[in-house]
Amino acid sequence: MCLALPMQITKIEANTAQCMTHGVMRDVSLTLLQDDDIQIGDYVLIHVGYAIQKISEAEALSTWELIDQMQAEDDLHA
Repeated sequence: MCLALPMQITKIEANTAQCMTHGVMRDVSLTLLQDDDIQIGDYVLIHVGYAIQKISEAEALSTWELIDQMQAEDDLHA
């Protein structure tokens, strides 16, 4: 199973974006989104170091809510 995580872009330099979520910063490639209008503040899905899709803030927050719920459920059964 593959998982892409939503992150918010905080800085863009050439084809690389600095992204943050849950206090974690990562540099990611924007190569796959070079035809999209990507700006600081946008939310993107990240998979193995690549931004693969631009998403809305609502989609990003909803995804993290689901991930947090799965983690909480897993913690209960550990």
